Amino acid sequence: IRRVLIKSKGNAICFNKFYQLMIPNQEEKFEAVYKSLTEKATEQLIFNTFLKMYPDAWKQLKITFSKFKRSKQFGKTIPLPRPEESLRKSIRIWLKKTTNGS
Repeated sequence: IRRVLIKSKGNAICFNKFYQLMIPNQEEKFEAVYKSLTEKATEQLIFNTFLKMYPDAWKQLKITFSKFKRSKQFGKTIPLPRPEESLRKSIRIWLKKTTNGS
């Protein structure tokens, strides 16, 4: 039996949750970044500030991505977004949730 992985939004959401597990206390870190800002919060500003405030978490995320990418078998497609894309998406979702809830 041959298994084929299909790129879909469901898989992207699944792997986004995978990345959330790779950044411990992601929500709390986003909150701390948000509170440290002196300007209006934007996705780009939160992303840049996150990288400055949590370089170890960012480094670990990139290491995990590299290990996962190297471990997949030749010819298999696994729809795992790059760390930058995943972090930006997580920030975007968090920012929408935060600004709508305020």
